[in-house]
Amino acid sequence: MDAKEKQGSSDNGGAEAADRFYPLDRFNAFSDGVFAIVITLLVLDLPVPPSTEPLLPLVAESWPDFLGYLISFAFVGGIWLSHAGLTKYVRRGDAVSFRLNLVLLLFVSLLPFSTRVMVTHVKTADASVAVVLYGVNLCVALGLITALLYYAEHDRHLVMSDIADDRVRQAYRHRRAQLAITALVIAVALVAPVVALILCTILTLAFLIQPLTQIHRGH
Repeated sequence: MDAKEKQGSSDNGGAEAADRFYPLDRFNAFSDGVFAIVITLLVLDLPVPPSTEPLLPLVAESWPDFLGYLISFAFVGGIWLSHAGLTKYVRRGDAVSFRLNLVLLLFVSLLPFSTRVMVTHVKTADASVAVVLYGVNLCVALGLITALLYYAEHDRHLVMSDIADDRVRQAYRHRRAQLAITALVIAVALVAPVVALILCTILTLAFLIQPLTQIHRGH
């Protein structure tokens, strides 16, 4: 093969790579926008007691709304952290990773709806159905971020280095464990929805307290 043929082959290879891979700026910007909107919608759904009624009793009566907000906020925050960690060690995306990300954002953006359904029906006869639907929303979103991490781990053209491979693999294992726990919560919700919410609350508090324990260990 002469120099011109080699140059042509190199140009074709570069064109094919350019067609397959996409930069991460749009990936990150769109994703962060969706996460921010979802968290905003969650807080906007919190009820504000009217000024003509006693404040504290109505706030206490609305405990499902605040509990749902707390759990959903922690869940979205956990997904966002995994997403941020993924893009820290991934240098580019492709059509598969971009589409997986879109489907992930589909179920993340559904969370304000499923949260509202859960908190509205948690005191009714349909509590099990409402909590299961909420849990399924969480589980599917977790499954999708896990699939995204798995795909990045197994395509070395996307990650930056072997160190990045290890970090992505570690995040993948962590999310896989959380996926199993969420599936367990759904199973519990079928027979005891309040117990399932207690488990979600414990997981949420553990997520929120973890940074404080790490700060304490650092000192």
